[in-house]
Amino acid sequence: MSTPSNALIAQPAQQPVVLALPANEANWTGLHGRGIWPGLVLAAVAAAAAYALRQLPGMTTFSPMILAIVIGIAFHNIVGTPVWAKQGVTFSMRRLLRIAIILLGLQLTITQVIEVGGRGIGIIALTLVSTFAFTVWMGRLLGVDRKLAQLIAAGTSICGASAVIATNTVTNAQDEDVAYAVACVTVFGSVAMFAYPLLPGLLHLDPHAFGLWSGASIHEIAQVVAAAFQGGKDAGDFGTIAKLARVTLLAPVVITPGQLGYLLEGIDWRHPQHTWRPEVAG
Repeated sequence: MSTPSNALIAQPAQQPVVLALPANEANWTGLHGRGIWPGLVLAAVAAAAAYALRQLPGMTTFSPMILAIVIGIAFHNIVGTPVWAKQGVTFSMRRLLRIAIILLGLQLTITQVIEVGGRGIGIIALTLVSTFAFTVWMGRLLGVDRKLAQLIAAGTSICGASAVIATNTVTNAQDEDVAYAVACVTVFGSVAMFAYPLLPGLLHLDPHAFGLWSGASIHEIAQVVAAAFQGGKDAGDFGTIAKLARVTLLAPVVITPGQLGYLLEGIDWRHPQHTWRPEVAG
């Protein structure tokens, strides 16, 4: 009598393979149903309310982005985000926001970039990179959480609350850190908006220089417009162009904050020789 081979005896029964989509892919499938639409409508209502609120006296100095964030924070903490809307809200934060950032950068034309000039673009890029690096470094010295320091650095160096929210799609910081970073850039950007128009006379800046200075350093686009146009139409126009040039650098900076943060953490800044610690930098 023949017996089955040991290979056949030891062979386990095949189990059905179940492929599970990642969480983000599962959310994406909501496009084919009603999963994301309630949240999209809720986000659209918040955006519309922000634009309407901006029409009130005294509110024009705040950008719709800031007002929408305030409305969202108030709604989430007072009423609470409904379960049926969370999928669409998440989709708006992660996917629609990235598309909006790209469209915002496309507002800048080649002709406008040429008007800024090579020297102006160099000043803008140098200011952005040095501000980001300095803020991350200072955050480490002060013991601030790395993700929070990166959010504040992005908001300070690029375009305020928009950069904070965009950078958080990469850093995935806690909601409290995002709110704190938005508050920081909003407060200091507002201070700059009111203080900058008082300084050109002291520093003897012409409209071109004042517009470049405002556009290269003030956080929000609305704040840049409010401050730069105090120096005249030429200063306002140039400040707006310089600010939009900063916005075009948002995408590459958003991609690299983690790498830059780890790079800065790999240096021991407490010693004059800036000892490199590869075990930290990875």
